[in-house]
Amino acid sequence: MRGSALADTVEGYLLARTHLDQAHREAESLCSRLPWLTTAQAEEVTRHYIRQRIDLTRRMLVSTTERADQLRKEYEARYAALRRDLLRRHAACACAVVAAAGAVSTVACLLAR
Repeated sequence: MRGSALADTVEGYLLARTHLDQAHREAESLCSRLPWLTTAQAEEVTRHYIRQRIDLTRRMLVSTTERADQLRKEYEARYAALRRDLLRRHAACACAVVAAAGAVSTVACLLAR
């Protein structure tokens, strides 16, 4: 595994752990506001809440990565179009300069006779 791939994997793991820990804290906070729950009920609510929260986080991350990929493709296409346009303009300017130099050279040769 390359260094950057390993770093990405570790970063992903740490991000996932952070979201899981946050979901646990939120579930505990929710259960603490429901003092009538038995221990088994609180554990069940916690389990369901964490599963729902992680699923939501996963959907949000997938949506974000899909949008980032879409934007990357749009920017790359626009960049390629701009490069082509710039190359075309430079080629046209270079042709104009060469044509003008040829015309000046031709006129100079004709006047020198």
